Amino acid sequence: MKRIAVLGAGAWGTAIACHLAARSAARPDVVLWGRDSAQVAALAAARENARYLPGVTLPPPLALTDDLGVAASADLLLAAVPMAALAEVARKAAVAGARAPLVWLAKGFVADRALPAGVGLAHQCLAPRWPAAVGAVSGPSFAEEVAQGLPTALTVAAADPAVAAAAAAVLRGEALRAYVTGDIAGVEIGGAVKNVLAIAAGASDGLGFGHNARAALITRGLAETGRLSAAMGGSRETLMGLAGLGDLVLTCTGNLSRNRRVGLALAEGKALPAILAELGHVAEGVDAARAVRTLAAHHGVDLPICEAVYRVLHEGLPPREAVQELLRREPRAENG
Repeated sequence: MKRIAVLGAGAWGTAIACHLAARSAARPDVVLWGRDSAQVAALAAARENARYLPGVTLPPPLALTDDLGVAASADLLLAAVPMAALAEVARKAAVAGARAPLVWLAKGFVADRALPAGVGLAHQCLAPRWPAAVGAVSGPSFAEEVAQGLPTALTVAAADPAVAAAAAAVLRGEALRAYVTGDIAGVEIGGAVKNVLAIAAGASDGLGFGHNARAALITRGLAETGRLSAAMGGSRETLMGLAGLGDLVLTCTGNLSRNRRVGLALAEGKALPAILAELGHVAEGVDAARAVRTLAAHHGVDLPICEAVYRVLHEGLPPREAVQELLRREPRAENG
């Protein structure tokens, strides 16, 4: 794959485009597409994404465009737009002539009336509509650290093993490791649910509940993720890897996590709209909490931590009261 298009000029799209364009060996031609022509012009002039990734210089080989037709001619499309925008960007890319494999880096669920629950995984929505194979990239990866060239490990999932292997080969380089799996459902579920759990972890820490509580929350949250994954065709084994446990630990403990920061702010008593406005970035866990609740009901899966996060976010339940309700629950067998 000689030409790579990264769709989305936010923090993650800019970081992965910089990584690809700065590779010292087998460097592909990389173009970063942004939908906002003014933003793209500013990036081109400053060679820096001052809004989303300040302090990181865009490598000279990295091309920039606001023309989706230019990006659509690539051999591989890496979509780094928010999950809510993924289906529409993919549709426009296909209209612009894209016929190459599409792999996304977003983590969350998509709303789609064609799905039984009305919401589901991106590959369920896009695979039937995209003219080539699709896949997903996940794993513990803050954009800022990838852009700085710090060691990072990712997982690439696709139903087509050749596409997963090719995308992983493109991503590997310098300090970035990329592994492959065929369990796209497990990878997507791990990446989506961890954002919900990170909000819970932030709230727990913000309320001063300590390290024991955070460790318990991560462990029991992983169990909830496993139950949902099994119900939706994913493998529990996948969740023991980078896309599950690895990403969950990072997002629940790292202060660069947007979702964790949402939880911390909720613990301070701030209102959700004000939190999101101050954040200035998309916190995927807010929408994912609603989707997880819908999917849990559809599949008959008990997800008490995710349910508590939903109620805090969307029903105004105070975080401290949510924790108290969880503690009052009758314990079940740990592996049940």
